[in-house]
Amino acid sequence: MDERTKRLVPRALPGDIAIIHHEDLDRVSAEGLVRAGVAAVVNAARSTTGRYPNLGPAILLQAGIPLVDDVGPLILRKVREGDPVRLEGDRIYAGDRLVGVGTLQTPESVRRAIEEASAGLADRLESFARNTVAFMQHERDLLFGGSGLPDLDHDLAGRPALVVVRGYDYKQDLAVLRPFIRDVRPVLVGVDGGADALIEEGYVPDLIVGDMDSVSDHALELAATRRRGWRRRRPTEVVLHAYRDGFAPGRRRLEALGIPYKTVSAAGTSEDVAFLLAHEKGAELIVAVGSHGNLREFLDKGRPGMASTFLVRLRVGEILMDAKGVSRVYAPRVRASDVLLTIGAALVAALVVVAVASPALRLFVTQLFEQFRQWLFHLKELF
Repeated sequence: MDERTKRLVPRALPGDIAIIHHEDLDRVSAEGLVRAGVAAVVNAARSTTGRYPNLGPAILLQAGIPLVDDVGPLILRKVREGDPVRLEGDRIYAGDRLVGVGTLQTPESVRRAIEEASAGLADRLESFARNTVAFMQHERDLLFGGSGLPDLDHDLAGRPALVVVRGYDYKQDLAVLRPFIRDVRPVLVGVDGGADALIEEGYVPDLIVGDMDSVSDHALELAATRRRGWRRRRPTEVVLHAYRDGFAPGRRRLEALGIPYKTVSAAGTSEDVAFLLAHEKGAELIVAVGSHGNLREFLDKGRPGMASTFLVRLRVGEILMDAKGVSRVYAPRVRASDVLLTIGAALVAALVVVAVASPALRLFVTQLFEQFRQWLFHLKELF
């Protein structure tokens, strides 16, 4: 159980009942719960408030995961993580004790909620537009001049940057981009949990950007280890995203782990900070993995701050490309080592064929083999 779904997902095990407090459950969170294999989801809040036709509840039901909705925040105090609980329809029990009653969602109730929310979409778009204008007024120096962005040890000028968010289809995108990463060697930027996504695929991030609420201790400790012991490459840099007033929830965590960091204060999301950082430091190309690609996805997050993502994409748009676009236009390079290996294999195969067809060459190869065996015997006797 956790009030923040993205903190809960990494801890959830198959068969667990996930107790969350998540208004307007979005697609990324729902897909994370499905991947974790939870048996059911109990939401203390309303999974669809009507502000926007969000995708999360439908994704859970399509995966066969029961959703009991709007149970109320008291359940977070009545149950402790690890307690055995069971669901009977819309009721939640801890042992024989009734701890909550909610609304058991069905495909029909979810469809009806989506239709009702769609009716109010015009108001939602108007609110989104107002938030966009407000963000432009407050953050124009950051947007158009890079004010407040820290200096980096990594040189991004003229290099491509791969910005990874643990969002929509990030695993598929990283798998498709493997040849691009191998050949081009972009600067790898993990946004919070995106750092773990890179590590899961066998990469070490060059930069970790975020408020440090969903990145794992393992990823941060790897950054610290690389900082102490890495010799051939620059160590991983950590950029802490703080609120406009300077407060950063992850500051205490980084200091407790002894990890050096740099700070940037911005009202937008950590994803926005990563894009602006790469753009202002001169990256020639920004490839986005798992990021938000359209207005529906911006609204699905259900946060006023998503207006900043819309504006930031306009700001960096001339060098920004979605991972799926890269996979369509990038042709993997043929490496010299692969060519030499192919030629070598062909030569060995040709020699084998000739040796089988020619008695004289076969005798020669046999003599070479016997001499090699004698040499090994003498070497063994010597030691």
